[in-house]
Amino acid sequence: MDVYFSADVETDGPIPGPYSMLSVALVFAGTYDGAKFVRPVSYDHHIYRELRPISPDFQPEALAVNGLDRQKLMLTGGDPNYVMTELADWVRRLSGNGNPVLVAYPLGFDWTWLYWYFVRFSRNGSPFEYSRGFDIKTAVSVKTGRTLSTSSRSKLPDFVRSNRAHTHHALDDAIEQAEVFANIFSWRGN
Repeated sequence: MDVYFSADVETDGPIPGPYSMLSVALVFAGTYDGAKFVRPVSYDHHIYRELRPISPDFQPEALAVNGLDRQKLMLTGGDPNYVMTELADWVRRLSGNGNPVLVAYPLGFDWTWLYWYFVRFSRNGSPFEYSRGFDIKTAVSVKTGRTLSTSSRSKLPDFVRSNRAHTHHALDDAIEQAEVFANIFSWRGN
């Protein structure tokens, strides 16, 4: 069985290593056994953490988007080794005997950061291994018959949208994405 986790990260730049992941949220988003998708009753199973930056480099425009205080996180942010191990253990515990799958919109950005951070900092590596990821943007494109470039969040059909605002707070956005994911996964298409 696949066990889905909606993920969102907020960063201080475009790529991990030279820049830092400042916050991360994972939200249990449902299960699929190959025949039936089961969405969660609520999105209360989640984890949110803020991390200490790993590099002195940052882009002010990235901080302007997410509103995180990088200077404060230098003092109060969690140690990446501890945080990433905690996140990996949490995913594995909730997944039980299932296979954890990372869900994001778009997957490419969040996957890059999370996979790099899991491999670099988590004691047990990535719970999503090297390829268990689900791109909501691609699913929207396939299900609606639109091109990928016209399948952005702002162009979602109303019936698959979340009622939540996209705030650029990792937990808010991970829950919003979990709702969109469940709506698009459950939708039978045109």
